[in-house]
Amino acid sequence: MDQPTSLAPQLDLATIRAAADRIAGAVVRTPTMHSITLSKITGADIWLKFENQQFTAAYKERGALNALLQLSDEQRARGVIAASAGNHSQGLSYHGTRLGVPVHIVMPRTTPAVKIMQTEAVGGQVVLEGETFDEASAHARKLEAEMGLTFVHPFDDPHVAAGQGTVALELFEDAPHLDCIVVPIGGGGLISGMATVAKAQASPVEVVGVEARLFPSSYNAFHGEDLPFGGDTLAEGIAVKEPGKFTQAVIDAVVDDILLVDEPRLETAVSLLLQIEKTVVEGAGAAGLAAVLAYPERFAGKSVGLVLCGGNIDTRLLANVLLRDLARSGRLARLRITLQDRPGALFKVMAEFDRHGVNIIEIYHQRIFTHLPAKGLVTDIECEARDRGQIEALIASLAAKGYQVSAVELN
Repeated sequence: MDQPTSLAPQLDLATIRAAADRIAGAVVRTPTMHSITLSKITGADIWLKFENQQFTAAYKERGALNALLQLSDEQRARGVIAASAGNHSQGLSYHGTRLGVPVHIVMPRTTPAVKIMQTEAVGGQVVLEGETFDEASAHARKLEAEMGLTFVHPFDDPHVAAGQGTVALELFEDAPHLDCIVVPIGGGGLISGMATVAKAQASPVEVVGVEARLFPSSYNAFHGEDLPFGGDTLAEGIAVKEPGKFTQAVIDAVVDDILLVDEPRLETAVSLLLQIEKTVVEGAGAAGLAAVLAYPERFAGKSVGLVLCGGNIDTRLLANVLLRDLARSGRLARLRITLQDRPGALFKVMAEFDRHGVNIIEIYHQRIFTHLPAKGLVTDIECEARDRGQIEALIASLAAKGYQVSAVELN
């Protein structure tokens, strides 16, 4: 797993330390903290690096700033351009504006308005072009040539990867005893930099990458697989169809393994971090914890460093994630009950909820669009309980009284 000599001049411990000196004071030196509760839940000794506490709520500032600070005076005057609808656009825009460098960001026309506004709020000049990221990226390259701008790649750039590697310098300063780091992979910039630092430690440190199962691009390249990809993932920050050429070469050289996590694990990890650590992370930022939850035997007894790499999640989406996690844990439920359409029928059911101390949130009656006879109806009742056992006791009680009752499961 030693880094090949051909990569050393572009990305090694020295270049990452130089990047740290270059960006010092302009980015937040985020805290690393031990999580007692998550350690008990996972069976591993969990240490969290809170990169969601950067000004733009993501580690991407580090690489963007390191690249900006190495531009010539002429390049600075002309400005830079990038294709990004995520954290890179905000990090580049924020630090470019702070340094007086014009920043142009090309985004697909399908980009949510909130992401456009966030980028413009920190000084980026947004250009909307194309329906997909690939089309936006092609347009950015066209503008690069036409306007004489410098393209700053979100990940496939040694300067960017070196900046991202400064996360690991801080992590190992604060937690030098780590056995393993688990790092989300999108295009590969973060794990390339962090793995380079990890492999330069005095004691061997295992490096494990993690991707959403819906977008296994680096996993496929690393393992020689051809798994399909695509779909709506909570971890859109790492939903990359093709890893970088430079970054994948580094990954192949210095990363020990890459794991995949499914959507329920990502949702659970986001929810746990909010409930236990009182910190908001996006799906990509929770991917490391999701991997430890999904493969407990893989990390049992190890001291594991996790990077909470971003905190930019839509508030409505976050609310949905939290509610879905409550449903999976059994604290929220929707019970489907078949009743006879007669006075007092619903009241008798309510009495059972009351007797079991289960709180009713919503009631939905269905009389017309049902397979039941005309005098029958289906009632869906959303309810709240202490735990799954309380719901199961209620279901058993209703069934014993002759009701047809079932719990509506999440997909």
